[in-house]
Amino acid sequence: MSLVDQASEIRAGEELDIAKVDAYLKHSIPGLTGVPVVTQFPGGASNLTYQVSYDNRDLILRRPPFGRIAKSAHDMIRESSVIKSLRTAYPYVPEILAQCTDHAVMGCDFYVMERLVGIIPRQNLPADLGLSADQVRQMCLNVVDKLIELHQVDYVAAGLEGMGKGSGYVKRQIEGWSDRYRKALTEDASSFEGVMQWLHSHMPDDVGTCVIHNDFRFDNVVLNPDNPFEVIGVLDWEMATLGDPLMDLGNTLAYWVQADDDPQFQMMRRQPTHEKGMLTRKEVVAYYMEKTGRQYVNFDFYEIYGLFRLAVIIQQIYYRFFHGQTKDKRFAGFVHAAKYLEQRCLKLIEKQGA
Repeated sequence: MSLVDQASEIRAGEELDIAKVDAYLKHSIPGLTGVPVVTQFPGGASNLTYQVSYDNRDLILRRPPFGRIAKSAHDMIRESSVIKSLRTAYPYVPEILAQCTDHAVMGCDFYVMERLVGIIPRQNLPADLGLSADQVRQMCLNVVDKLIELHQVDYVAAGLEGMGKGSGYVKRQIEGWSDRYRKALTEDASSFEGVMQWLHSHMPDDVGTCVIHNDFRFDNVVLNPDNPFEVIGVLDWEMATLGDPLMDLGNTLAYWVQADDDPQFQMMRRQPTHEKGMLTRKEVVAYYMEKTGRQYVNFDFYEIYGLFRLAVIIQQIYYRFFHGQTKDKRFAGFVHAAKYLEQRCLKLIEKQGA
């Protein structure tokens, strides 16, 4: 069995008009031959990722989700433009090959990039890797190093000053995500008011401004199949901006389900952070602080923020399902996941108070 990440069948309702896509790609990217075969990568509750395979080249196509979406969300041209600018300073992003704003092709903006052939660590590490606990730990450190490296990019030199507002990021995020949650409320959802009030009253000042990924996870990195300790790519730049690095780290740790977490959190795990040798969340924070030279801070605020933000994202997706804007059955239980995250936040807040 190949260790390389593979696309599979397209989910029902997410098919593309292959003839239109083929005509556009052959016009935009010279040298493509044959009739393309289109498959889809698993996972992904936001932007959708397809592989378009020609006789002589494999391409990756990214487009917004189907159904009604917020006007300002899923800006494919912004995402691909960020990747193009960042590539000069951070060589782990793929090469952008085409950006399409002609809605006659598939009814939305989309972009096409090179395919990075490698291992994407999803829910579990491939058994065929056969890594020891020490090797898993080294791989984990190498992945965290890529987040640290991103936070050290000179965004001015890279021409990325316009990708975000910079200072005042903490306040904007707490206010913005609180507003988004209230707008995504459904009659069967939790209010989250206690969590939102705590976050509002405990906001720290920004510790700095840098390029942040906002969705940095194991299943968004690509490992060299010949050397799984080498990160050759970082994917999914949909939410990248300029902001506070510790807020970015908090977002990353919201997905970091470790071996000793409770069964409910284990059910939400999307990456192999439970494997023997993986750093715990506390170890990740300590390693990050040591490597960046930042003064160690109480990380509870950032951890609670990350969990809350994840709950908002989950509830926004569930809102679309609840109102029939998408029929993807994967989203039916998302309201329960959001409720669990509220309880997790409240327990951390209670522990903080004690």
